[in-house]
Amino acid sequence: MAKNRPRQKVIRSRGFDPNSPTRSLRRPPEPSERIAPVVYGKPFVVMEDQTKKTFIFKAGEWVEFEASIAECKQTCQVKQLSQQVNRMTRYEVRCPE
Repeated sequence: MAKNRPRQKVIRSRGFDPNSPTRSLRRPPEPSERIAPVVYGKPFVVMEDQTKKTFIFKAGEWVEFEASIAECKQTCQVKQLSQQVNRMTRYEVRCPE
């Protein structure tokens, strides 16, 4: 036959203290400012080599991009793609509109 669990009885017997000083419902919650959602543009592919130089495909050739991946991560959405091309890492970048 199974034994009773005395620990559960102790937890139930403690009860609830509505006058607890740490109770968060005693003071009203602070109003928070709503942040407008960010709308991102179309994604484009950027490649980064071992020296951390970034390149973008324009007019049929790879041209050096003005920002590094670290700079892009501060303002844009950056997703690393799984395939590498000629030991260069591919990233999908979406900048805010």
